[in-house]
Amino acid sequence: MHDLEFDHIHPNEEQREQLSDAIWSADNVEFTTVGVDVGSSTSHLMFAKVHLQRLSEALSSRFVVVGREIIWKSPILLTPYRPDYTIDADELKVFIDKAYKEAGLERDDIDSGAVILTGEALKRSNARAIADLFAAESGKFVCASAGHNLEALMAAHGSGAVELSRKEHKTFLNIDVGGGTTKFALFHGGKLLDSSAVAVGGRLIAFNDAGELARIEGPAERMAKEAGIELKLGAKLSKSDRQKLVDTMIGVLKDTIARKKPSKLGKDLMLTPALPSKTKIDAVTFSGGVSEFIFKRQKADLGDLGQDMATAFSKALENNEIEYPVYDPGQGIRATVVGASQFTVQVSGNTVHITEPDSLPIRNIPVIRLDISLAGDIEPIKIAEAISKALTRFDIAEGETTIALAFRWEGEPAHPRMFALAQGICDGLPKTVANQDQLILVMEGDIGKSLGVILRKELAVAGDIISLDGIQLQEFDYIDIGELIQPTDVVPLIIKSLLFTSDEAHGEHDHSHDHGHSHDHDHDHSDGKDHGHTHD
Repeated sequence: MHDLEFDHIHPNEEQREQLSDAIWSADNVEFTTVGVDVGSSTSHLMFAKVHLQRLSEALSSRFVVVGREIIWKSPILLTPYRPDYTIDADELKVFIDKAYKEAGLERDDIDSGAVILTGEALKRSNARAIADLFAAESGKFVCASAGHNLEALMAAHGSGAVELSRKEHKTFLNIDVGGGTTKFALFHGGKLLDSSAVAVGGRLIAFNDAGELARIEGPAERMAKEAGIELKLGAKLSKSDRQKLVDTMIGVLKDTIARKKPSKLGKDLMLTPALPSKTKIDAVTFSGGVSEFIFKRQKADLGDLGQDMATAFSKALENNEIEYPVYDPGQGIRATVVGASQFTVQVSGNTVHITEPDSLPIRNIPVIRLDISLAGDIEPIKIAEAISKALTRFDIAEGETTIALAFRWEGEPAHPRMFALAQGICDGLPKTVANQDQLILVMEGDIGKSLGVILRKELAVAGDIISLDGIQLQEFDYIDIGELIQPTDVVPLIIKSLLFTSDEAHGEHDHSHDHGHSHDHDHDHSDGKDHGHTHD
């Protein structure tokens, strides 16, 4: 018997389910994502379901990745080229259309995605047109190309090597052996130490069904010359000459892994500065197409030297010519596209400084995060150096691309400390400041307004300044910044990121996951020569 006079409402089963769904939806988000990788040798596509959950922190509105389910993976497609050696966009479109059909998905089913162009594919005259082809199909895509250092980072993250180094608390060297290049990324405890790349890959030459040479890239010609053999289109390569070429290629890679002083050939093939020689390496991992043969996941001959290189690597490991233990990180050929882009939303604090609100909204701004602590004394020269290093990691030339500079503010917001930070930013971005280009700063501490005022009034930065706080970003993020929301004077940010692992929400970083994006820069070899060849 009830003592109170008002009626109790007893929801039925349907109402209870609706209530439960409403509570779950308030703290959980699910995305359907797609990732497309167009590389030197191969192209492929992957669909995944991504589950994000609100952090269980007081007053937190931030979502973190707690799960990812791959729902469909395409077969591996040999990247199609036309007779003029541009990428065949029509054939790629047929491939993508077929993938959607076989996965049982429509374009409208996709919440976010990414298209990545890497390796030799970047050198083709229509590379940007390929990215734009996919971008036109969905405004939710992030489409760009990856420079050598960035591709090294992406491969290491996507392969699982970074997570391995974090879990093992060791220094890992991830070796991503692709079709046109081999990328190296050195990590300790989940953090990047350095990266490098060399023009050695499994598809620098390719054979037709008759066993005749149908493709010869410039680096292959130089290695063939070193080996004392001749490469000629339409000719066959003897077993002996084939082995000589492979031995030369592997020799360059072994020297790079051992961090020996590069030979003349090694210098000629280097695409970036070499790896540092002092850091102790505990173990190596392999990713990229050649790794599929190393770890016995692929056995079929693909008409190139990938299988030969894997055999040579295996022998070198057996003979202790590569002296480090080998771990299988989990992903090989799909390393750079193991995750598709996802969207997260954050809202700035209300202590922001925006000189020209009419410049908003802005979209697809790459995030460069400062790898420096701001807890103690702040020295402008060290801030400038950190900015320069960050730009180098992403293959970005200062002043040529609008970036968002992200960092974590620590310590007291004393004016001398903030002024030193502002001065370091100006010194690190001299062309941006001189050209009065847009200066975008995003920080976790509540100093956005103060920093913006110092830049404008005390350091006379004349360009548009967008200084936001209360935002957590990581490298590999891309951001869209929305219009000011009145009357609170905050701005929404959409964070578009490549998802690599669902475990990172529980790691040591403030952000829930590592990200991978590339930038719209084509890169040539460091010697300034054009190493690509066009063959009819």
